[in-house]
Amino acid sequence: MSETVLVTDAGFSTPAPVTPVTLAEIASHTGTLDLAHTDNPDAVEPYLAALTLIRISFPAFSDGRAFTIARRLRMAGYTGELRAIGPVIADQYAMTRRVGFDSVEIPAELATRQPEDQWKFRADWKAHDYQSRLKA
Repeated sequence: MSETVLVTDAGFSTPAPVTPVTLAEIASHTGTLDLAHTDNPDAVEPYLAALTLIRISFPAFSDGRAFTIARRLRMAGYTGELRAIGPVIADQYAMTRRVGFDSVEIPAELATRQPEDQWKFRADWKAHDYQSRLKA
């Protein structure tokens, strides 16, 4: 696997190593699950309380199915860490946070093209919510 960068509201860091399982292997999980953008989040519900990290893949920045999965997991009561993984772009960071993601794990090459300051600019994601501005 290539090197990745973890993005949070605080900026860039190196992700801690994890040993995730796939949805097909969920019965043998050790707290971390990798979901594909095509997986059904309903299948995860019986395990939500025991999971500490769910990583949901974005195969391309233009594929938004992972946004829906994240929102559905939060609505089902998941309180652990949700991490988007893949080529999410800085312009999408506010949306990832709004639907329930806590962090984004991006390829190192993308972090080079879109440096930390571009992500940190969007870290105050609540301030960039157009609905809040409409209500003001």
